[in-house]
Amino acid sequence: MALASAAGNGLDEARKLYHLSDFQGSLKILRELPRQDAAVWELIGKNYYGTADFKKATDALEKAVALDPRNSDTTLWLGRAYGRRAETSSMLTAPGYASKARQYFERATQLNPDNLEAQSDLFEYYLEAPGFLGGGLDKATTTAAQMARINASEGYWAQARLAEKRKEFATAEAHLRQAIDSAPQQVGRVLDLARLFTKQGRNQEADQTLARAERLAPNSPRVVFAKAEIYVKSKRNLQVAKQLLQQYMSMTVTPEDPSKAEAEKLLRQVEGS
Repeated sequence: MALASAAGNGLDEARKLYHLSDFQGSLKILRELPRQDAAVWELIGKNYYGTADFKKATDALEKAVALDPRNSDTTLWLGRAYGRRAETSSMLTAPGYASKARQYFERATQLNPDNLEAQSDLFEYYLEAPGFLGGGLDKATTTAAQMARINASEGYWAQARLAEKRKEFATAEAHLRQAIDSAPQQVGRVLDLARLFTKQGRNQEADQTLARAERLAPNSPRVVFAKAEIYVKSKRNLQVAKQLLQQYMSMTVTPEDPSKAEAEKLLRQVEGS
């Protein structure tokens, strides 16, 4: 009983460190646990994902799925890890990893059709992947309908992404505004609207929308990063972007926020411009 209690406490502590993006600290605890069950292997995989070691992430998550094959969330994370391996591997191996990502995303939605994150990741895959890898707008449209069934705001967001893919920017803007109206406290959709304005060169409207996001979520790492990223992509206010990225590097972030590696990449881009 004492051993089980110690293992449980260790897993709880490892989860806390993971949510603080202290991936190495979390891994250290997990490696020392006396029993490594599906939950432990899942967290090991998520930590390796956070460190961008996607090979070790898939290895660990494969073990977690083998131990708990009907867990939709674990299956989703295995799909994510294979997706990142596809993005970071050679042209020879990428298609195989991408196909595995799709299969696990599809499996995650089959295990739990109400898993909104799984539906969203599957939607993004269908939207962006070419047909020979199982992507396609028809499949993305069907998945968008599933997202709308679960959550109205996310359904509008998916419709916006579909419209943007078709270069129908007015329709995309209308759907994003519907998404914001459906979930007015969700800052992510406000940032999506700012990004859409930036893609169209509507910088004044993008800045007004960023100001709205800042009012909605003051001192949010996500907003700080998005503002810097928008400035870099629109090639303006680069000194401000540099300051924002330096600020981001000093902030406490979670795995749901952009990684500090992404911030470092943007910072190098600014410094090299």
